[in-house]
Amino acid sequence: MTVPGEADASTLVRWIESRRHAVEAALERYVPAPGMAPAERRAPPIVAEAMRYSLLAGGKRLRPLLALGAAEAVAERLGHTPEHAMELALPAACALEFIHTYSLVHDDLPAMDNDTMRRGRPTAHVVFGEGIAILAGDALLTDAFSLLAREPALSADVAAEELSRRKLETVAIVAEAAGAAGMVGGQTLDLLAVRPDAAPLDGAALREMHMRKTGALIIASSLAGAVMGGATAEQMEAVGRYALQVGLAFQIVDDILDVEGVEAEIGKTPGKDAAAGKPTYPALFGLDTSKRMAADCLARAREALGSMNLADSHLMGIGQWIIERRN
Repeated sequence: MTVPGEADASTLVRWIESRRHAVEAALERYVPAPGMAPAERRAPPIVAEAMRYSLLAGGKRLRPLLALGAAEAVAERLGHTPEHAMELALPAACALEFIHTYSLVHDDLPAMDNDTMRRGRPTAHVVFGEGIAILAGDALLTDAFSLLAREPALSADVAAEELSRRKLETVAIVAEAAGAAGMVGGQTLDLLAVRPDAAPLDGAALREMHMRKTGALIIASSLAGAVMGGATAEQMEAVGRYALQVGLAFQIVDDILDVEGVEAEIGKTPGKDAAAGKPTYPALFGLDTSKRMAADCLARAREALGSMNLADSHLMGIGQWIIERRN
């Protein structure tokens, strides 16, 4: 296999386009338009509309891509096809996008980050009001775990007991990452950091905040895909170390884009962090050092994957894409 992002960037582009298309189609199925859902899962139309408004607004789909990339990487080492990995990991990939989207809907609320633009259009609370936006986020989070428990119901190549074990392990990984010790805890630290009486964060505290707020779900996405693809304990450890570095690099680049990006490219209001007095990598270390830190993360991610002969997978291409992205 050519190494995406190094020898053949077009390979990665084609892979991303293909997997995004599969994710978008699956999201449409898992959150159908009002009136199209099975009767037992039919929501009030306005909640379904608000869920779909935020979920289907595009975006990078990074977390689903990480899940699918990890599933394919470990499945290939076991002699399985990408199609086999997709069958097993696509529901988890979509559930992770549910959770990520819920976090964006809630982060944008006036009581949180108070942003009016997301993914290039008005945020959910601007369109539907705060109450419906909160409920839509709640529904996305809850329905994510319903999806993880339901799908895939069967697999032609994995015994039912083993499939159930993988799904249960995935639920545990994702729940821990999304909860108080993970993403919710990170958002809590973020809110505390901008209080008038808050002490300035040093590098270690900034890293902890972002590894909870952003990194936890990125790590969970990679691990969930690896579990569903049938990873060994050693492969899980390597994928986890890779994802930790990718999560850190993602946040560093996100902070850089808040300084250097333009709204048409990044799809949200630039300069918000600086205006709100939020601690960021550029504010603490400067732009040049922040860029070097992101590149160092990628090198460590490559080393982690290389330890289990996974460095020639699309996971490395995703890491390179994170470093080079403009949105």
